[in-house]
This record gives sequence, structure tokens and C-alpha cells, in this order.
Amino acid sequence: MTARASLGARRQVARRGKAGPGASPSNGAADAGAKQYDRAYFDRWYRRSRVGVGEREFVERKVRLAVAAAEFVLARTIRSVLDVGCGEAPWRAILRRLRPKIDYLGFDSSEYVVARYGRRRNIRRASLGELGSMGLRGKFDLVVCADVLHYVRSAEARAGLATLAPLVGGVAFLEAFTSADAIDGDHAELQKRTPAAYRRLFAEVGLVPIGLHLYVTRATAGTLVALERGAAG
Repeated sequence: MTARASLGARRQVARRGKAGPGASPSNGAADAGAKQYDRAYFDRWYRRSRVGVGEREFVERKVRLAVAAAEFVLARTIRSVLDVGCGEAPWRAILRRLRPKIDYLGFDSSEYVVARYGRRRNIRRASLGELGSMGLRGKFDLVVCADVLHYVRSAEARAGLATLAPLVGGVAFLEAFTSADAIDGDHAELQKRTPAAYRRLFAEVGLVPIGLHLYVTRATAGTLVALERGAAG
């Protein structure tokens, strides 16, 4: 959604945003005017959008980036992925091609997505804010929450990140866009937080930035050399 990322941002935003399929409307309240993450929504933003929301090459570059970072940090091939706000799960097909034995679990708030793809693509119904009630245990080598955070209100973002952080075994790819970014695409329910506000949200749950929307836990950050970690603040 920045000038450089507008193509992926909007497409990811539509794909996973809380105000995208992975998001819950109006902080979880299903009011009449809330967005509907139905087939028409995905058709509009992922298959027909002039901003290239559904462009496979862009998504694949992000998947490859996240996989490479997780495997660098873990020093082994990744085995498990948690994808929150996964939409129709475009990451899954690419992940399975790159790592055929990958254990993929997706969550999305869209009834359409779960009804159509839930069983085949292992997608369960839950928004970011509802993730804490899903009984998730253990660690995932890669945790993905792309283009979701900028569509949810702060209370839900904070609760969702608090649930996600303990599940990060390797790397988290937490793509978010801020008030400092030029955004092209779906602006409905967009939360214009500052970069500093996001840094505080991540720090509150013990996530340390390592660049390009990638984060590790404080424990993992302690195993990295100084210049592998992101700049403080």
C-alpha cells in the first residue's frame, strides 16, 4: 500500500485485512453497514482489481521472503505455518509447492471462505480478535498475519498480537501499513496508525523487528547478531 507496495498492500489488505476477509467487522460487531467478505469482495479486490491485488508473482515473493527468513533463523526447513486472516489462502498453494510436507493452518472471519475452502485448505473461521478462543498450543515455524492489522481497531490488534506472539517459533510476517504510507485500494475501515503506534504494539507482546515486516521473539532476537536485528525504535 505504499507507492512501492500498493500492489501487494492493497491486494494483501483485501486478502487478509481485518477489514479484509481476515478481519472482523467494526471490532467484531456484525452491523448492517459492515463489510461483507463474500465472493464479490474477493472478485473485486483479488481477481479484477486494477491495483493488482491478486497478482500471484507479488504474493510469491512475499512467501519466499518469509520462508527464507524463518529457515535462516531456525537453521532448518520450516514444517508448520499459521496464517491468520488468510482469505482464500493464496499463501498455502505457494508454500506447498516450496515445501510439500508443510503443515498449514489458516484462520479467516469470512463465512464464504470457510464454506468454500475450509475443508480443502484447512481454514477455520475466526477473526484476529477471536484467535485466543481457538485453543492454539505450541509453536509454529512461520506465523503470517498479512494486511490485517491496519483494518482492526487497537483493542483487537492488541489482543490478537498477544495471542500470536507466544505461537512464534521462528519468524512472524506481520504486514501492516501506517499513516506514513501512501495507500492505493480498499480504504474502508482502514485504521491510520502511526509507525510508532505499531512499534509499541509489537513491543508490548515481545516481538522484535528484523526488517521487511518480519519479527522474532525477544528470546530469538537474543540469538541474532547485532546487525541481523532491526534498528531500535
